[in-house]
Amino acid sequence: MKKRKKLLFVLNPYSGKGQIKNKLLEIVDIFVKNGYRVTVHTTQCPQDAMHLVEKTAGKYDLVVCSGGDGTLDETVTGMMRREERVPIGYIPAGSTNDFAGSLKIPKRMEKAAEVAVEGVPFSCDIGRFNGDYFVYIAAFGIFTDVSYGTSQELKNRIGHAAYIIEGLKRLHTIKSYHMRVEYEDKVIEDDFIYGMVSNSTSAGGFKNITGKDVKLDDGVFEVTLIRMPKNPLELNEIITCLTNMRQSTEYIYSFKTDKIKFISQEETPWTLDGEYGGSHTELVIENEEKAVEIMVKSDAKFLPKQQKEQGIGQIV
Repeated sequence: MKKRKKLLFVLNPYSGKGQIKNKLLEIVDIFVKNGYRVTVHTTQCPQDAMHLVEKTAGKYDLVVCSGGDGTLDETVTGMMRREERVPIGYIPAGSTNDFAGSLKIPKRMEKAAEVAVEGVPFSCDIGRFNGDYFVYIAAFGIFTDVSYGTSQELKNRIGHAAYIIEGLKRLHTIKSYHMRVEYEDKVIEDDFIYGMVSNSTSAGGFKNITGKDVKLDDGVFEVTLIRMPKNPLELNEIITCLTNMRQSTEYIYSFKTDKIKFISQEETPWTLDGEYGGSHTELVIENEEKAVEIMVKSDAKFLPKQQKEQGIGQIV
Protein backbone atom coordinates (compact mmCIF):
# COMPACT_ATOMS: atom_id res chain seq x y z
CA MET A 1 0.00 0.00 0.00
CA LYS A 2 1.35 3.41 -0.99
CA LYS A 3 2.37 5.51 1.99
CA ARG A 4 0.27 8.64 2.41
CA LYS A 5 1.97 12.01 2.48
CA LYS A 6 1.45 14.23 5.52
CA LEU A 7 -0.17 17.67 5.40
CA LEU A 8 -0.37 20.29 8.14
CA PHE A 9 -3.42 22.54 7.74
CA VAL A 10 -3.12 25.76 9.78
CA LEU A 11 -6.17 28.02 9.76
CA ASN A 12 -7.36 31.23 11.35
CA PRO A 13 -11.09 30.60 11.97
CA TYR A 14 -11.83 34.32 12.36
CA SER A 15 -10.29 35.71 9.15
CA GLY A 16 -12.68 37.40 6.74
CA LYS A 17 -16.19 36.42 7.69
CA GLY A 18 -15.18 33.08 9.16
CA GLN A 19 -16.26 31.30 5.97
CA ILE A 20 -13.61 28.64 6.48
CA LYS A 21 -15.86 27.09 9.14
CA ASN A 22 -18.45 26.28 6.49
CA LYS A 23 -15.89 24.91 4.04
CA LEU A 24 -13.64 22.95 6.38
CA LEU A 25 -14.97 19.45 5.68
CA GLU A 26 -14.94 20.01 1.94
CA ILE A 27 -11.38 21.32 2.04
CA VAL A 28 -10.09 18.45 4.17
CA ASP A 29 -11.84 16.01 1.83
CA ILE A 30 -9.95 17.53 -1.13
CA PHE A 31 -6.68 17.03 0.73
CA VAL A 32 -7.49 13.40 1.62
CA LYS A 33 -8.61 12.55 -1.92
CA ASN A 34 -5.21 13.77 -3.13
CA GLY A 35 -3.40 11.26 -0.95
CA TYR A 36 -2.66 13.24 2.21
CA ARG A 37 -3.01 12.40 5.86
CA VAL A 38 -4.19 15.69 7.34
CA THR A 39 -3.48 17.37 10.67
CA VAL A 40 -5.70 20.41 11.35
CA HIS A 41 -4.65 23.21 13.69
CA THR A 42 -6.72 26.32 14.45
CA THR A 43 -4.60 29.29 15.52
CA GLN A 44 -5.08 30.25 19.17
CA CYS A 45 -3.17 33.51 19.49
CA PRO A 46 -0.83 35.86 17.61
CA GLN A 47 2.31 34.11 16.29
CA ASP A 48 0.80 30.68 16.95
CA ALA A 49 1.10 29.71 13.27
CA MET A 50 4.69 30.97 13.15
CA HIS A 51 5.86 28.93 16.13
CA LEU A 52 3.98 25.82 15.02
CA VAL A 53 5.43 25.88 11.50
CA GLU A 54 8.94 26.62 12.75
CA LYS A 55 8.88 23.67 15.15
CA THR A 56 6.89 21.04 13.26
CA ALA A 57 7.00 21.68 9.49
CA GLY A 58 9.74 19.09 9.05
CA LYS A 59 7.28 16.34 9.95
CA TYR A 60 5.11 17.15 6.92
CA ASP A 61 5.39 17.06 3.14
CA LEU A 62 3.20 20.15 2.72
CA VAL A 63 1.96 22.98 4.94
CA VAL A 64 -1.30 24.67 3.95
CA CYS A 65 -2.51 27.83 5.70
CA SER A 66 -5.84 29.60 5.51
CA GLY A 67 -6.50 33.14 6.71
CA GLY A 68 -5.58 36.66 5.73
CA ASP A 69 -2.21 38.09 4.75
CA GLY A 70 -1.19 38.03 8.42
CA THR A 71 -1.71 34.25 8.64
CA LEU A 72 0.34 33.75 5.49
CA ASP A 73 3.04 36.04 6.91
CA GLU A 74 3.26 33.97 10.10
CA THR A 75 3.40 30.70 8.16
CA VAL A 76 6.14 31.94 5.84
CA THR A 77 8.10 33.49 8.73
CA GLY A 78 8.01 30.18 10.58
CA MET A 79 9.23 28.40 7.46
CA MET A 80 12.02 30.94 6.90
CA ARG A 81 13.33 30.25 10.40
CA ARG A 82 13.93 26.63 9.45
CA GLU A 83 16.96 25.20 7.68
CA GLU A 84 14.86 22.59 5.86
CA ARG A 85 11.73 23.98 4.24
CA VAL A 86 8.67 22.39 2.66
CA PRO A 87 6.20 23.90 0.15
CA ILE A 88 3.32 26.06 1.37
CA GLY A 89 -0.24 26.05 0.08
CA TYR A 90 -2.44 29.10 0.69
CA ILE A 91 -6.23 29.35 0.94
CA PRO A 92 -7.01 33.10 1.19
CA ALA A 93 -9.76 34.00 3.67
CA GLY A 94 -9.00 37.57 4.70
CA SER A 95 -10.40 40.96 3.66
CA THR A 96 -7.71 41.97 1.16
CA ASN A 97 -5.42 39.03 0.25
CA ASP A 98 -2.97 41.04 -1.86
CA PHE A 99 -0.38 38.31 -2.27
CA ALA A 100 -2.91 35.65 -3.23
CA GLY A 101 -3.99 37.95 -6.04
CA SER A 102 -0.37 38.33 -7.17
CA LEU A 103 -0.06 34.54 -7.33
CA LYS A 104 -3.43 34.16 -9.10
CA ILE A 105 -4.66 31.86 -6.34
CA PRO A 106 -8.45 31.44 -6.69
CA LYS A 107 -10.72 33.33 -4.32
CA ARG A 108 -13.05 30.35 -3.92
CA MET A 109 -11.71 28.30 -1.04
CA GLU A 110 -12.38 24.91 -2.64
CA LYS A 111 -10.48 25.93 -5.78
CA ALA A 112 -7.60 27.32 -3.72
CA ALA A 113 -7.48 24.03 -1.80
CA GLU A 114 -7.18 22.15 -5.08
CA VAL A 115 -4.30 24.39 -6.15
CA ALA A 116 -2.58 23.76 -2.82
CA VAL A 117 -2.41 19.99 -3.42
CA GLU A 118 -2.62 19.68 -7.21
CA GLY A 119 -0.59 22.70 -8.32
CA VAL A 120 3.15 23.24 -8.64
CA PRO A 121 5.60 24.92 -6.24
CA PHE A 122 6.68 28.43 -7.23
CA SER A 123 9.82 29.79 -5.59
CA CYS A 124 9.02 33.28 -4.26
CA ASP A 125 11.29 36.02 -3.03
CA ILE A 126 10.89 36.82 0.68
CA GLY A 127 11.87 40.00 2.51
CA ARG A 128 14.27 40.05 5.45
CA PHE A 129 13.54 42.96 7.78
CA ASN A 130 16.09 43.52 10.59
CA GLY A 131 16.00 39.80 11.37
CA ASP A 132 12.25 39.48 10.84
CA TYR A 133 10.54 38.52 7.57
CA PHE A 134 7.70 39.68 5.34
CA VAL A 135 6.03 38.05 2.36
CA TYR A 136 5.09 40.94 0.10
CA ILE A 137 5.25 44.40 1.70
CA ALA A 138 7.00 46.45 4.38
CA ALA A 139 5.64 49.99 4.73
CA PHE A 140 5.59 53.11 6.89
CA GLY A 141 3.62 56.32 7.00
CA ILE A 142 0.06 57.37 6.16
CA PHE A 143 -2.50 54.54 6.01
CA THR A 144 -0.04 51.83 7.08
CA ASP A 145 -1.56 51.48 10.53
CA VAL A 146 -5.06 51.23 9.05
CA SER A 147 -4.92 47.46 8.65
CA TYR A 148 -3.98 46.54 12.20
CA GLY A 149 -5.93 49.52 13.58
CA THR A 150 -9.19 48.46 11.93
CA SER A 151 -11.42 46.21 14.00
CA GLN A 152 -11.94 42.62 12.83
CA GLU A 153 -15.70 43.19 13.01
CA LEU A 154 -15.50 46.14 10.61
CA LYS A 155 -13.22 44.21 8.26
CA ASN A 156 -15.73 41.35 8.23
CA ARG A 157 -18.71 43.59 7.52
CA ILE A 158 -17.41 45.78 4.71
CA GLY A 159 -14.20 44.17 3.48
CA HIS A 160 -11.23 46.28 2.46
CA ALA A 161 -13.43 49.37 2.12
CA ALA A 162 -12.90 49.42 5.90
CA TYR A 163 -9.26 50.37 5.33
CA ILE A 164 -10.22 53.32 3.16
CA ILE A 165 -12.80 54.57 5.66
CA GLU A 166 -10.26 54.41 8.47
CA GLY A 167 -7.62 56.08 6.32
CA LEU A 168 -9.84 59.00 5.34
CA LYS A 169 -10.25 59.87 9.00
CA ARG A 170 -6.50 60.59 9.17
CA LEU A 171 -6.06 62.84 6.14
CA HIS A 172 -6.12 66.01 8.23
CA THR A 173 -3.19 64.83 10.36
CA ILE A 174 -0.57 63.83 7.79
CA LYS A 175 2.74 63.15 9.51
CA SER A 176 6.12 63.08 7.80
CA TYR A 177 9.33 61.24 8.69
CA HIS A 178 12.77 62.62 7.90
CA MET A 179 14.85 59.75 6.53
CA ARG A 180 18.13 58.93 4.89
CA VAL A 181 17.63 56.10 2.40
CA GLU A 182 20.61 54.17 1.03
CA TYR A 183 20.54 51.62 -1.79
CA GLU A 184 23.25 50.43 -4.16
CA ASP A 185 25.50 53.52 -4.54
CA LYS A 186 22.69 56.05 -4.11
CA VAL A 187 21.47 58.15 -1.18
CA ILE A 188 18.12 59.95 -0.79
CA GLU A 189 17.41 62.24 2.16
CA ASP A 190 13.97 63.79 2.46
CA ASP A 191 10.74 64.09 4.44
CA PHE A 192 8.36 61.25 3.58
CA ILE A 193 4.71 60.67 4.34
CA TYR A 194 4.74 57.12 3.00
CA GLY A 195 7.13 54.42 1.90
CA MET A 196 6.79 50.82 0.81
CA VAL A 197 9.17 48.05 -0.12
CA SER A 198 7.12 45.46 -1.93
CA ASN A 199 7.09 42.22 -3.90
CA SER A 200 3.47 42.18 -5.06
CA THR A 201 1.25 43.38 -7.89
CA SER A 202 -1.10 45.08 -5.40
CA ALA A 203 -1.10 46.69 -1.96
CA GLY A 204 -4.09 47.44 0.26
CA GLY A 205 -6.35 45.96 -2.41
CA PHE A 206 -5.16 48.42 -5.07
CA LYS A 207 -3.71 46.70 -8.14
CA ASN A 208 -0.58 47.93 -9.93
CA ILE A 209 0.17 50.58 -7.31
CA THR A 210 3.49 48.86 -6.49
CA GLY A 211 5.04 49.53 -9.90
CA LYS A 212 5.43 48.10 -13.39
CA ASP A 213 6.85 44.76 -14.53
CA VAL A 214 6.61 43.22 -11.06
CA LYS A 215 8.10 39.72 -10.85
CA LEU A 216 7.87 37.75 -7.63
CA ASP A 217 11.08 35.77 -8.15
CA ASP A 218 13.54 38.25 -9.68
CA GLY A 219 15.52 38.99 -6.52
CA VAL A 220 14.55 42.68 -6.30
CA PHE A 221 11.89 44.74 -4.55
CA GLU A 222 9.79 47.58 -5.92
CA VAL A 223 10.30 50.67 -3.74
CA THR A 224 7.96 53.67 -3.57
CA LEU A 225 8.67 56.72 -1.40
CA ILE A 226 6.28 59.69 -1.26
CA ARG A 227 7.62 63.11 -0.23
CA MET A 228 5.79 65.39 2.17
CA PRO A 229 3.63 67.81 0.14
CA LYS A 230 4.13 71.47 1.01
CA ASN A 231 0.69 72.61 -0.10
CA PRO A 232 -2.69 71.25 -1.29
CA LEU A 233 -1.63 71.42 -4.96
CA GLU A 234 1.31 69.10 -4.35
CA LEU A 235 -0.89 66.73 -2.36
CA ASN A 236 -3.41 66.73 -5.20
CA GLU A 237 -0.70 65.79 -7.72
CA ILE A 238 0.44 62.91 -5.53
CA ILE A 239 -3.11 61.60 -5.18
CA THR A 240 -3.69 61.95 -8.94
CA CYS A 241 -0.52 59.99 -9.73
CA LEU A 242 -1.39 57.19 -7.33
CA THR A 243 -5.01 57.04 -8.47
CA ASN A 244 -3.95 56.77 -12.12
CA MET A 245 -1.15 54.34 -11.27
CA ARG A 246 1.30 56.92 -12.67
CA GLN A 247 4.43 57.58 -10.63
CA SER A 248 6.22 60.10 -12.85
CA THR A 249 6.26 63.03 -10.46
CA GLU A 250 8.97 64.77 -8.48
CA TYR A 251 7.07 63.98 -5.29
CA ILE A 252 7.38 60.19 -5.65
CA TYR A 253 10.62 58.19 -5.77
CA SER A 254 10.20 54.81 -7.48
CA PHE A 255 12.95 52.24 -8.10
CA LYS A 256 13.96 48.58 -7.76
CA THR A 257 16.67 47.15 -5.50
CA ASP A 258 17.63 43.97 -3.65
CA LYS A 259 18.82 45.76 -0.50
CA ILE A 260 17.88 49.07 1.12
CA LYS A 261 18.72 50.85 4.38
CA PHE A 262 16.53 53.37 6.22
CA ILE A 263 17.86 55.76 8.87
CA SER A 264 15.35 58.08 10.56
CA GLN A 265 15.66 60.80 13.17
CA GLU A 266 12.77 59.39 15.20
CA GLU A 267 11.31 55.96 15.74
CA THR A 268 9.14 55.14 12.75
CA PRO A 269 6.35 52.54 12.98
CA TRP A 270 6.36 49.95 10.19
CA THR A 271 3.90 47.33 9.03
CA LEU A 272 4.84 43.93 7.62
CA ASP A 273 2.16 42.38 5.41
CA GLY A 274 -0.45 44.59 7.07
CA GLU A 275 0.55 43.72 10.65
CA TYR A 276 2.49 45.90 13.09
CA GLY A 277 6.22 45.42 12.54
CA GLY A 278 7.62 47.57 15.33
CA SER A 279 9.12 51.08 15.46
CA HIS A 280 12.66 51.62 14.16
CA THR A 281 15.25 54.35 13.69
CA GLU A 282 17.57 52.19 11.57
CA LEU A 283 16.81 49.10 9.56
CA VAL A 284 18.00 47.06 6.60
CA ILE A 285 15.65 45.28 4.21
CA GLU A 286 17.08 42.54 2.00
CA ASN A 287 15.60 40.32 -0.68
CA GLU A 288 15.92 36.57 -0.03
CA GLU A 289 15.60 35.39 -3.63
CA LYS A 290 13.37 32.35 -4.28
CA ALA A 291 13.46 31.48 -0.58
CA VAL A 292 10.08 29.76 -0.13
CA GLU A 293 7.96 27.55 -2.40
CA ILE A 294 4.26 28.40 -2.61
CA MET A 295 1.80 26.23 -4.52
CA VAL A 296 0.23 27.84 -7.61
CA LYS A 297 -1.70 26.74 -10.69
CA SER A 298 0.36 24.57 -13.02
CA ASP A 299 -0.47 26.88 -15.95
CA ALA A 300 0.32 30.16 -14.16
CA LYS A 301 1.83 32.64 -16.63
CA PHE A 302 4.67 33.65 -14.31
CA LEU A 303 6.02 30.09 -13.98
CA PRO A 304 9.27 29.24 -15.78
CA LYS A 305 8.45 27.65 -19.17
CA GLN A 306 10.12 24.34 -18.33
CA GLN A 307 8.16 24.01 -15.11
CA LYS A 308 4.86 24.64 -16.92
CA GLU A 309 5.63 21.96 -19.47
CA GLN A 310 6.73 19.36 -16.97
CA GLY A 311 4.15 20.13 -14.27
CA ILE A 312 6.87 19.77 -11.65
CA GLY A 313 5.42 18.95 -8.23
CA GLN A 314 1.96 18.20 -9.59
CA ILE A 315 0.14 15.52 -7.65
CA VAL A 316 -1.89 13.10 -9.73
